Amino acid sequence: MAGPKSVLLVDDEAHIRLYLKAILKRLGVETFFEADDGAPAIEIYRREKPDLVLLDINMPNMDGLAALPKIVEIDPDAVVIMLTAQASRKAVEKSGEEGASYYIRKDTLREEMIEIFKDVFSQIWED
Repeated sequence: MAGPKSVLLVDDEAHIRLYLKAILKRLGVETFFEADDGAPAIEIYRREKPDLVLLDINMPNMDGLAALPKIVEIDPDAVVIMLTAQASRKAVEKSGEEGASYYIRKDTLREEMIEIFKDVFSQIWED
């Protein structure tokens, strides 16, 4: 299965980053970068140019909705999946308007999340 080789995980909760890393390793991702806030995520993105960004919306300093347009400004082709417990229609719409490719809830069951990632990967990284 084709997919990203490098991923930037951005979430203020370390256990969420660890959980996502375990899922993505299973799907063939080889390299991970991590940030616990939007500002360092932007700098990591600028320096490393990962294939995919998983970006939490709710973080204490710079949230995902503030970081997203800055990442897209660096790279208009950036692939960003918003990952959050917040599922308000406004947040989903704003994410899409700002350039997010997809939106996944954190409470999605593991197997369902794997299937979502596989589907997104097949749409973006075609063999």
